[in-house]
Amino acid sequence: MTEKELQLLGFEKQEDGGIELSDDENGVWVEDEFHYYTYDIVNGLTLISSSSDEIGEDEQWFVEIFNTEPSIRFNGFGEVQALINSLESRIVKNK
Repeated sequence: MTEKELQLLGFEKQEDGGIELSDDENGVWVEDEFHYYTYDIVNGLTLISSSSDEIGEDEQWFVEIFNTEPSIRFNGFGEVQALINSLESRIVKNK
């Protein structure tokens, strides 16, 4: 799945500013900057993508259900779209 497909599914970009480092000659720079995406289904159920520093040369992203052990991973756009549709259609609305 591509980063653009994550965005099309409605995932929100989360950024980590990294760690600021400095030296006397070059000033301040940031190391280890990365970003990832999240999608909140309901309170306590979130989908989270791989982070940008985990993406290989093929530029393929994956999605996991957040905070599960072992991890539950989805790789394809269609399967993530179907998962979101299935879960959101089963949300019980309070009256």
